[in-house]
Amino acid sequence: MTSRRSFTAGMLGLPAVAASQARKPRPNVLFIAVDDLRPDLGCYGSPNIKSPNIDALARQGTVFTRAYCQQAVCSPSRTSLLTGLRPDTTKVYELQTHFRKNLPEVVTLPQRFRESGYATTGLGKIYHGGLDDSRSWSIPSWVPGPNRPAWNTPANAERNAERDRELAAMNMKQTAGGAPRSARGPSWAAPDVGDDDLNDGKTAATAIGALRSLKDGPFFLAVGFLKPHLPFIAPKRYFDLYPRDKVEAVDYPEAPANVPPVALHNSGELRNYNDIPQKGEISEEKRLDLVRAYFASASYTDAQIGRVIGELDRLGLRENTVVVLWGDHGYHLGDHGLWNKHSNFEKAVHVPLVVSAPGQKKRGAGTSALTEFVDIYPSLCELCGVQAAEGLEGTSFAPLLNDPGRRWKPAAFSQYPRNVAGVGPVMGHSIRTERYRLTEWLPDEPGKFREVELYDYRKDPNESANVAGKPENGSLVAKLTEQLHAGWRAARPPLAKGL
Repeated sequence: MTSRRSFTAGMLGLPAVAASQARKPRPNVLFIAVDDLRPDLGCYGSPNIKSPNIDALARQGTVFTRAYCQQAVCSPSRTSLLTGLRPDTTKVYELQTHFRKNLPEVVTLPQRFRESGYATTGLGKIYHGGLDDSRSWSIPSWVPGPNRPAWNTPANAERNAERDRELAAMNMKQTAGGAPRSARGPSWAAPDVGDDDLNDGKTAATAIGALRSLKDGPFFLAVGFLKPHLPFIAPKRYFDLYPRDKVEAVDYPEAPANVPPVALHNSGELRNYNDIPQKGEISEEKRLDLVRAYFASASYTDAQIGRVIGELDRLGLRENTVVVLWGDHGYHLGDHGLWNKHSNFEKAVHVPLVVSAPGQKKRGAGTSALTEFVDIYPSLCELCGVQAAEGLEGTSFAPLLNDPGRRWKPAAFSQYPRNVAGVGPVMGHSIRTERYRLTEWLPDEPGKFREVELYDYRKDPNESANVAGKPENGSLVAKLTEQLHAGWRAARPPLAKGL
């Protein structure tokens, strides 16, 4: 019987270019996820976050300057990326439901690589906490923390098996909630400790060991970092990069003029911490502390990314490894009066995405092509000569690595749910074109409620005013609404349409 590892690209029915790849070592994948990282990085032209290691990766690859997540909160975003399916298909809109409750036989991105003969493993936060997927990994995943078994040990495998049993018993839906406010402690801290004294340092150290173990390949190594997720905790030396008197708050703390209340939220995630008021304004002093702590936490994670990629280089694996770095959604730092994510505004759904691939013709050149997280799955499959699963809802952006200026998607799609008093569940579907964002809020029961937002980024890059209600924009709103309703299938790039 032929083993799974002996399948060639030709036997899988891939194009000739992929079959030729099978005659040489198949590319590895280093898949780096960062929690709550907004694209406020040097490689995005921002002076705010000091990110020398991500910037160095960008110089060896492609920065996607207009990449968007499908929903700006952890589990729905990660689910859409890792399944290649949008939230309205996965039906994962919150943090409790495992995607296999609704799609028990879906083939995830790492699972597809596993089935194609890759060693696959996840370190740190890849799927949302408590909702890992054991089918994705040939070596059970690992997360840092006190008294956690070491990676690639029988004890770690048993820990994962026990979690599988727990999820099955709960019908693939873990209980809601989390630590109460009184247990959450302060929103930030700057302990004078070493990098490996905190969890992301432990993840980097484990990733270095995993690279050494997996170096003979092919491997799909997913490495997930927790910071800059709340609480913003990083070693003191990263706070020293941001002198307190040099930190500035955001430029536009006001909500957009004419914005419907459904578009906003109370920043409840931040207010869970005991140094933050449960309602009302957050003081200017606290805002500056939070911004500084967020930047420091991001720089701490950047340093851990540098350690992992440095080991990839030391082992001589860089030339045959696709490196993809992504942040699961954007982040509000007081802009529009909002903190955290949980919205359809640009700061929440605009995400960092950097890809470096063996043999790409254009390195260090950004692309402004509209791209989405559901595109990552088919892209990695194409770059590695792996046959993608059927029914994916994104398009491979691999052609952009060689031709970053080519004609591409006319739109990207995001969404966010709300619950409106007197109305019930409401979904805000949002379309981002080159110039505009239109968001339409509709309830489960048509006719009971409708709100519309329109932002013109050429005239108003900070989304300071919703102009959907202006009479002169009536035809534009109608056109964009039609485009929104036509959906992602009508917005595929010309290449995918065979044009």
